[in-house]
Amino acid sequence: MSEEGINKAGIPPTRGVLHRLLTRVIDVRPAEMRALGWSWLYIFSVLFSYYILRPIRDEMGVAGGVENLQWLFTGTLLGMLAINPPFAALVARLPRVKFIALSYRFFLANLLLFALLLHVATAEQNIWIGRLFFIWVSVFNLFVVSIFWAMMVDVFDAEQGKRLFGFIAAGATVGGIVGSSLTASLARQVSPTYLLLISALLLEAAVFCVGRLAKISDALQRRSAERPGERPIGGSAFSGLSHALISSYLINVSGFILLFAITSTFLYFQQAEIAKLSFADRGARTVFFARVDLWVNVLTLGAQLFLTGRVLRWFGVALTLAALPLLSIIGFGALALAPTVAVLVVYQVVRRAGNFAFARPTREVLFTVVPREDKYKAKSFIDTVVYRLGDQVGAWSYAGLGLLGMGMTGIAIVAVPISLLWLLNGLWLGRRQDEMALAQNGSSRTAASVAK
Repeated sequence: MSEEGINKAGIPPTRGVLHRLLTRVIDVRPAEMRALGWSWLYIFSVLFSYYILRPIRDEMGVAGGVENLQWLFTGTLLGMLAINPPFAALVARLPRVKFIALSYRFFLANLLLFALLLHVATAEQNIWIGRLFFIWVSVFNLFVVSIFWAMMVDVFDAEQGKRLFGFIAAGATVGGIVGSSLTASLARQVSPTYLLLISALLLEAAVFCVGRLAKISDALQRRSAERPGERPIGGSAFSGLSHALISSYLINVSGFILLFAITSTFLYFQQAEIAKLSFADRGARTVFFARVDLWVNVLTLGAQLFLTGRVLRWFGVALTLAALPLLSIIGFGALALAPTVAVLVVYQVVRRAGNFAFARPTREVLFTVVPREDKYKAKSFIDTVVYRLGDQVGAWSYAGLGLLGMGMTGIAIVAVPISLLWLLNGLWLGRRQDEMALAQNGSSRTAASVAK
């Protein structure tokens, strides 16, 4: 989506005060402003919706018993396995805007159903509904965000991703701040039913943004044979799985996400245990989870606005990907030396902020160099099934280490070599992405010369 292509498509570049202000923060071209704006609003709506639900989910998980969390993670993995083939079939047969809208409205309908169940259920029934809700939100979260980033890597190329994905991710962070603040302020006064209804309305707003962005993208790509816009992608319902298992590049992307998820699950379980011991009241636990989310998002936002794009340009994909594994080695090492609540909370906040500000936008750049079918199908499989497989490995490993008598110190020591392997994987991926981007750019220039 080059600026030249945009001008040929007949879309006038956005100019004025807004563009001048944005250029002080990120390197955005005038012709990219409309696509950037709708992308930002899109992810803002999705994450606003999710962060209303996240503290409610976490509280329901604790209420159902911390000792049962690994079973909920198993249920989440099964949910991911069940939903991927139907989604891949939609991708193969429908234009992009239609399969995204159908997917989001499916989750919207589920939200309305949960709101009704929570409204009419008894206290005992609410425990089981809460367990189902925990699994559902864990599926919902990864799936709707994966779809968003799949569209981003389809609309923007690798060069644009390095410049713009950090700012776009800031939309997710602002949505998270607003969503967690709303839940933190209302959780004790308002029934979860009403919060779920607000979340559903925000999903419909995301669908509207998808439609607007698709029209812009279609106009920009109409003259390009390489970027076919809204034509169905084709392929089979299981090509995402098969491609993810035969490509060495995608296998290593899967490894990066798997190792991230394993180490994240270790920290998540420790946070759940601390919350259960520290807060007896369910409303207080929900507020605690929401405030942790708020701290993470505030720290993330500053980094995304002022550092992400610059760090990617200065250090490249490989070193930026390696930053979070390096932080994890340091963090788990600190926990091994001083396994205190304070160290755990600080590490959790800094690690999550580092993921959202640097690792996640950089990880999405990895998908800008793969074929279009893999951007939706293989990416969805990796972002959801592989991620939740990592959760599963982490959850049962955590339980197993606990049975062996390992406390926080022992688990932290185990996590250090896992993080080292993760670091080496990130360095390889970054170098390979650079090679593939250079080859892709060379092919594009050759095709443009032939077309002339």
